[in-house]
Parts: sequence; C-alpha cells; structure tokens
Amino acid sequence: MKWMLIGLALIGGVVVIAAVAGALMPREHVASRTLRVRRAPAEVWPVITSLAAASSIPVDVLEQDPPHRLVSRVKETERNFGGTWTIVIAPVPDGSTLTITEDGWVANPIFRFMSRAVIGHHATMDGLLKQVAKTFNEEPALSGE
Repeated sequence: MKWMLIGLALIGGVVVIAAVAGALMPREHVASRTLRVRRAPAEVWPVITSLAAASSIPVDVLEQDPPHRLVSRVKETERNFGGTWTIVIAPVPDGSTLTITEDGWVANPIFRFMSRAVIGHHATMDGLLKQVAKTFNEEPALSGE
C-alpha cells in the first residue's frame, strides 16, 4: 500500500511539473519541414494531397493552387489544438521541394508540454513527408526548423 501511494505521488508530481512547464511555454508555435524529391510538382501534388486528406483531423481547405500550394486549417470545433498547414511544392533542378509549415496552437498546458518537449511539433509533418518519400522510393532527408 505504501509503494502504491508513493507511485501515485510520483505520477501526480510529474503531471504537475508538466502542467507548470506547459503553462510557461507559448501557446502558439510555428514549425516547418522540407523534403526534396526527384519528382516534378505535378507528380508530388496527388501524393501529398491524398495523404493529407486521409488524416483523422478534420480541416477546412482555405486555399488550393495545384500543383504548388495547399492551405488548410483545423476546424474550429477542435478546442484542444488548431492552426493552419501551408503545403508548398516548388520546382528545383532534378525535382521539387515539398515544404509544410504549421502555424499552430495548443490550448492545454499538459498537451503543450508533451507536444513541444516529448513528441515535437514536427512529428506529424515528418511522418507525412516520410510517407511521400517512401511512395517515390526515396530516402527522406528532412530539413527545417
């Protein structure tokens, strides 16, 4: 019984520390990642848009300029997090660069801490860009802030 109480106290302490740390972090953030592929923008567009559409997060499309730009925003019914994703596909010699920029926010301080310190604001972008690279049988060399 004593060890159970100690364990619960430790878990409670970790939650309090995460909540305080998260409350001290900015609510808003900007994160960006870029992937270079050896494909033209017209080949990249259907892959990235189909992968983005398969997401479980409900979004509104704000702007669409195939095959170069897509801007979406998390639906306003979402209260825990939100913001926009701007996807830009730019032609470069021997292919394209695919850049995703997230201009987002996280409401709950504990989730904010987890998103920034544990998971990272880039996790979802990285996963999507790695899927694009895999689709084209390329190595996912990502860059960005």
